[in-house]
Amino acid sequence: MDEVELLKKLVSIESPFGREEEISKFIASLLEEHGIKTETLPVEGFGDDVIAYLPGKGPTVVLNGHMDTVNLSPGWTRNPRGELDGDHFYGLGSADMKAGLSVFLTLFIEMAELSKRERPSLIFTAVSDEEGYSRGTWELIKSGKLEGSDLVLVSEPTNERLMLGARGRFVITVKARGRKAHAARPYLGINAIEELAKLVGSLERIRLRKHLKLGKGSYCTLSMEGKADGLSVPDYAEAVIDRHTVVGEDWEKVRSEIMKLAEKLNLKAELTVEKYPRPTPDMLPYVIRENLGEAKLFREAYRSTSGGELEVTYGKSVGDFNYFATYLRRPTLVFGPVGGNWHASDEWVSVSSIRRVKKTYRAFLASLV
Repeated sequence: MDEVELLKKLVSIESPFGREEEISKFIASLLEEHGIKTETLPVEGFGDDVIAYLPGKGPTVVLNGHMDTVNLSPGWTRNPRGELDGDHFYGLGSADMKAGLSVFLTLFIEMAELSKRERPSLIFTAVSDEEGYSRGTWELIKSGKLEGSDLVLVSEPTNERLMLGARGRFVITVKARGRKAHAARPYLGINAIEELAKLVGSLERIRLRKHLKLGKGSYCTLSMEGKADGLSVPDYAEAVIDRHTVVGEDWEKVRSEIMKLAEKLNLKAELTVEKYPRPTPDMLPYVIRENLGEAKLFREAYRSTSGGELEVTYGKSVGDFNYFATYLRRPTLVFGPVGGNWHASDEWVSVSSIRRVKKTYRAFLASLV
């Protein structure tokens, strides 16, 4: 089966997170049509995960991709349901990550035609809600279906670089409680909005830990709101803040550095710093050793199929790979095709890169037997 033709079909199926049912059924049916043992795993409120198995020789390798996309944004000049122009294939989710999903699906089906002695044991997984809270991957890990695995491969777009780690992320709610007074006499009250504004405007003053591979963490204020009760000093305000972390930074450290900043600013409002509620566990940072045997083999596979050296990179943001590396505790290699405009209008992926990525994965899997 041709990976580009399958990509066209996958992109034509709308699957924003929370609406993965159709693409989930399509993928399950496709695998079953090829006589492959397939099952689905319910994810409440989202499309079912799809899981398929191929017994083989050597280690058990998980091939993972997510089925969902972000919602369609304004400004598209290309057909978001798929449009080929030279080496660029445009479409919503084309790069992130239906191209990688297509690579793994077609490769898995081709591997099914080999004898057990010619392939490692494989578990194909297509999951939902990666763009939201990674509910699909978390359900997959909780199910125990991957307990016998040795390695996870994720075909997220990496511009043909091997990703061996990624930062983690906390989303923080900071609540400020002031004191109400008549707005004509603001000095008699404590303005919660103004006090909280001092804090979020000074986040850059926090000294962040630097990691050799992941670099530094970061702060970004996502929202802030507060409201006066008529002609009164507002006594409540709330901000939601993104905090990407590196290895060595945990929740207590993050909370502590915000509170210390508030002390330095001599804020008069009473602050509460909490995690923003989420239905799945925290996204924790991780790093895979560059001298890991599987990483070396992967770089050799790229060299043999593409003729070049494979660059190593580390993710600035989070994804399902964080869960595989930190909760499933398996070596997790992320490698995918060249593309652009992820989460934006006119998203695209390189056709020639898709084919190189598939050749690399095929050579790597062969090297494990």
